[in-house]
Amino acid sequence: MLRPVAAGMVVGFVVSWVATRWIESLLYGVRRLDVVSFGGAFLPLAAVALAAAFVPAWRAARIDPMTALRAE
Repeated sequence: MLRPVAAGMVVGFVVSWVATRWIESLLYGVRRLDVVSFGGAFLPLAAVALAAAFVPAWRAARIDPMTALRAE
């Protein structure tokens, strides 16, 4: 479930890194690889993705498998 999120984050990092070259030429004081900005975007996105994957898995793990099969 986290593979599409990881792939999107990798593609997003590459695209944003390429875009910073262009933005660096337009704006004063913008560095090509600003660790704070990239980390500030990456960490909350990763936390939300992990929570979105963890919460349903945790709920499913608490249910007895026979109860779930009988409900179907």
